[in-house]
Amino acid sequence: MTPGWHAEHTPDKPAIVLASSGEVVTYAELEDRSVRFARALRARGLDVGDHIAIVLENHRAFLEVTWAAQRSGLHYTAVNRHLRPSEVQYVLDDCGAVAIVSSEELAEVVSGLDTSRLRARISVGGELPGFERYDDVMAAESSEPLADECEGREMLYSSGTTGRPKGVRKPLPATPLGDPSAPPVMIAQGLLATGAAEGAVYLSPAPLYHAAPLVFSMSWQRLGATVVVMENFDPAACLQAIQRYRVTHGQFVPTMFVRMLRLPKEQREGYDVSSLRTVVHAAAPCPIAVKRQMIDWWGPIIHEYYSGTEDIGTSFITPQEWLEHPGSVGRPMNECHIVGADGEEAPVGEEGIIYFAGGRPFEYHNDPAKTASISNEKGWRTLGDVGRLDADGYLYLTDRAAHMIISGGVNIYPQEAENVLAGHPDVADVAVIGVPDEEMGEAVKAVVQLSDPAMASDEVAAALIAWCRGELASYKCPRTVDFVDELPRDPSGKLYKRLLREKYWEGHDSRI
Repeated sequence: MTPGWHAEHTPDKPAIVLASSGEVVTYAELEDRSVRFARALRARGLDVGDHIAIVLENHRAFLEVTWAAQRSGLHYTAVNRHLRPSEVQYVLDDCGAVAIVSSEELAEVVSGLDTSRLRARISVGGELPGFERYDDVMAAESSEPLADECEGREMLYSSGTTGRPKGVRKPLPATPLGDPSAPPVMIAQGLLATGAAEGAVYLSPAPLYHAAPLVFSMSWQRLGATVVVMENFDPAACLQAIQRYRVTHGQFVPTMFVRMLRLPKEQREGYDVSSLRTVVHAAAPCPIAVKRQMIDWWGPIIHEYYSGTEDIGTSFITPQEWLEHPGSVGRPMNECHIVGADGEEAPVGEEGIIYFAGGRPFEYHNDPAKTASISNEKGWRTLGDVGRLDADGYLYLTDRAAHMIISGGVNIYPQEAENVLAGHPDVADVAVIGVPDEEMGEAVKAVVQLSDPAMASDEVAAALIAWCRGELASYKCPRTVDFVDELPRDPSGKLYKRLLREKYWEGHDSRI
């Protein structure tokens, strides 16, 4: 299961399509370019087990480069292109990269980096001082595959929403390219098992530097699908891409659902989305009201999974199951335990930290203490999420333990209020956090982005608080509301709560 097989049998089939520009890379071209670039990296001293960093926008070359690394037995780290130079430098140094691929578009970031120790510095789409040009590098190489092609592995970094990002390092397969025992091949086999069909067109609307967009895009290409990559997410452009390219499969995050639902009804209903067969969402909890609206719109084709880059445990739920268990993220696919504050397993229906037994091996790169910290004495591992299991074995997420608010000694998980407020028709985005309070320690505050920022007022704030109290106990609801033009999210929809909290906790002692 490699692009090479499809290059041989369907050479002219599009492997990559850039949604806005319409630029196409065929399977023959993907095979040729990834082979040539793999040879170029080997010629510059990169061998099996070495590490390459990719600092790129969603560019045609992104998947060409990752496939070159994948077939060369390399670790490859796709770096968030929105990071500051000092943050990118930290990732470069921490992962031990010996090569970097970037672009002229990111010159402002790259020019501030110390790349003197790297063996290879390569720029796609334009000139960068001290960098070789991508097309020139490939043109000098043969299109004959390396004799020792073997499976590499991504090593991606956490988002850094609560501190320094950490590299999630998984064992390098180093098995022959396409070997069915390699985890990347097994992911593609899993897609086949869940109904991936011939003629699939997969939409990747998120940045490729994130785990799911990158891994799933490459997995679909192992199956010969056309991968449509959005350069940047825009709700109307997303619907247009689905219609234009007759997209059959896609993966989204809840923020994208919200943004599409907030389009004027006549606009969003003007797009033909009938080609969609299966949609998956993950990465963040989806408010029940939002998912119901999406199922009403797109039909019962929206599946959900819960997992993490660490891959210690996974749950999955079909739309039919979700309609019977609204709010659930499905039945765990490996052994799952809910552990209470006393360290003991909690009874059915009670909340606690979610632990998994089994899962794939990994380590936090250069941080054995953090690696050890996620395991308990039974060897179960956790991502730090809080949840519960119902009597039927379905898992429900409450929130991350790190986001918990302690007000007057009471534990409050802000996701509950966020889910309620996200269902208000005037709310485009919302975050609920704890802020300093002399009497209670922390008070619950909602930071809201309105669909129409001009509506911001004390009256609207009061109405939002009342809306929340109509669904939840008052102690779980915000006491105050602040309005912002935009919440600090990365392009994949992940919220940087740390940045919000810093504003309110400056000059105060914060427990996080």
